[in-house]
Amino acid sequence: MPAPASSVLPRPKVLLFDVNETLLDLSKLKRAVPKAFGNKHAFKQWFGLLLQYSLVDTVMGAYHPFGQIAEAALDMTADMLEEKRLPPAKKQELVGLLKQLPAHKDVPRGLEMLLDAGFRLVAFTNSPRATLDEQLRYAGIIHYFEQGLSIDTEQLYKPHRYAYQAALQALDIGPDEALLIAAHGWDVAGAHHAGLRSGFLARPGQTLYPLAPLPTYQGKDLPTLARQIIAGR
Repeated sequence: MPAPASSVLPRPKVLLFDVNETLLDLSKLKRAVPKAFGNKHAFKQWFGLLLQYSLVDTVMGAYHPFGQIAEAALDMTADMLEEKRLPPAKKQELVGLLKQLPAHKDVPRGLEMLLDAGFRLVAFTNSPRATLDEQLRYAGIIHYFEQGLSIDTEQLYKPHRYAYQAALQALDIGPDEALLIAAHGWDVAGAHHAGLRSGFLARPGQTLYPLAPLPTYQGKDLPTLARQIIAGR
């Protein structure tokens, strides 16, 4: 829930935005992955494995780029669903769709509202920096952002605490000067653990982690969330 109406929160200097699913619509992948396997459960299985094994790398102290984990997760998806593994070219085609995703329809308006209110906007992703730039250009929203940050600099995936701290260091700000906006409960939880405030964008099918603190703000779309952040309550 938003902060009580009687309280006004300090204004953050920078808004950090998660990218996949928060800003970008994954519907294209949600159609393509099940079609490739001939199995309606394939996307959820694959995307869950992609997130899980990026964290496995981080916990082990290893690192592979997000796209490489995505391809490996397609093989794991095939094995777990007892389907035939996809040929390398098909895996590359599917993972390549991560660079060809449109923005959610509410995103441009929400970003405009926040820019007009004087906030600095920064994209912050688990994808490599080159992928991030391609994604934002394809979606037509790169011009809203002051810069993009990727975890590939430190090679620690969100929600590792230091991934957020490294972003703050790159921006030369403290945790109390930043607010993370994400559609994933694990990202919101990670930001809070690192001392940042957060805004949860409640995309369909997404939920908060019940054992983590509540986000500072919540909204069903970005303009709704933007109005709360601008008001500071």
